[in-house]
Amino acid sequence: MKILSRYVFREFCVPLFYCITGFLSIYLLFELFGSFSRLMEARPGVGKAFTYFAGYLAPYLEWMAPACLMLATLYTMWSFCRHSELIAMRASGIGFFAIVKPLLVVSVLMAAFVVWVNECYVPRVGQWAEQYKKAKFKDSEMEKANDLVYHNAAQNRTWRVGLMASDDAQALEDVSVIVNTRSGERQMTIKSARAEYLDGVWYLMHPEISYYNERGEEMASPTPDLDKLSLRPFPQFNERPADFLLQNRDWKYCSTRERLRYLAMYPSLTPETRRDRVYDLWAQIMAPLACIVITLFAIPAGIATGRQSVFWGIVGALLLFFSFYGLTILCMALSRWGFLPPFVAAVLPDVLFFAIGCCLFWKHR
Repeated sequence: MKILSRYVFREFCVPLFYCITGFLSIYLLFELFGSFSRLMEARPGVGKAFTYFAGYLAPYLEWMAPACLMLATLYTMWSFCRHSELIAMRASGIGFFAIVKPLLVVSVLMAAFVVWVNECYVPRVGQWAEQYKKAKFKDSEMEKANDLVYHNAAQNRTWRVGLMASDDAQALEDVSVIVNTRSGERQMTIKSARAEYLDGVWYLMHPEISYYNERGEEMASPTPDLDKLSLRPFPQFNERPADFLLQNRDWKYCSTRERLRYLAMYPSLTPETRRDRVYDLWAQIMAPLACIVITLFAIPAGIATGRQSVFWGIVGALLLFFSFYGLTILCMALSRWGFLPPFVAAVLPDVLFFAIGCCLFWKHR
């Protein structure tokens, strides 16, 4: 990394760190005001408390990160212009893109971090933090996943689970599986005390299997020897443990992969529900791009702050920031009302403001 890039990177990361720390402190203080007494009463361990607050804050990162990047970018560019550093850099023959490249690289890295949090961390810890708070931070009062009903519409199978015996849904207890034909007639009923997912295949312990003919009458087993096995595999069952977790997970804590699988597994959703689900899917995909878009138009706004007026530069940046999220909310409402396709509603704000940012960036190059 060149000396100039290291300098710009350092000057940008310091205010970015302060902004992130400030926003996190505000969120934590608000949460502590409501939960401090319960935390003192339950006295969870330091590790459990840290995990709770991390899970509580993680869903807000996609909104917090763009705001921090905007404020840090405004301050950095204002400082460069205020002390004539930008003029000195340009007078030395350094291109505008080379100067601001560290800011754009950090915004891309922040967007990648938001993707990781939304796809990997929030699905594991986000809902747990909410349930832990409802349980008053007591492990003994945490709700267990039981009495689940999972319907695989694509394969015409319905699972009834008495208890999810493991947190990863690899083991289920008190299982009943009803298999129907495509026309809706009963084909098979399986009852088992325990089911385990091993090496990509479901194994049922001591299964009690009933077979039915086309008229719905119970008939003899076509595979009596196989049915006598104490641990029988069912490779034809394509359900995965993640599907049962998804059944028990709040939609807002689902990853993109889980949302795609949900839409594929439930083709019979109502048009309104499917439209909302598809919009949420695309909105989650596009959310990290806000880090790049907002940084892109904050750079010229910061230059205007340093050259002209601090007030007008900050006002211009805030107007663009709130206009971006205002358009996002408007498009979400239009999608839910059926006036815009979900994909267009989710992508339009990012595309439009990315174009605005590029124009402003090109003007100040």
